[in-house]
Amino acid sequence: MNAEVKDYVTQKVNELLAAPSCCAEAKEAARNWLNAAGTDKEAEASKNLIAELEEDIMPIDGLIAFAGSEAGEQVFGAETAKNVLAHGKELKASGAKYCDCAACAACEAILEKKADLL
Repeated sequence: MNAEVKDYVTQKVNELLAAPSCCAEAKEAARNWLNAAGTDKEAEASKNLIAELEEDIMPIDGLIAFAGSEAGEQVFGAETAKNVLAHGKELKASGAKYCDCAACAACEAILEKKADLL
């Protein structure tokens, strides 16, 4: 991986770690990647990070379905769930493939560099 890609991915991994919506498993994979970067463990950590992010990133249809569900209302509250649902529908109409929360945006940016990481 060249220095430019490494710097970019490092920035996005740090954004992921700072995202309030980032789950514990993704934070662990991100921390492990940062710790392994530049070492002989980087390739394995990169594979683990990619696998975790592919599992965690929320497809736009999943966001819409969750926000429109009873479970979504329980997590977000009724009014926020309604707003998230409307936002998700707007995102889908604009062609977005994924949720645009801070965690998903960082995941998407990192996954765009998957070929460079693996």
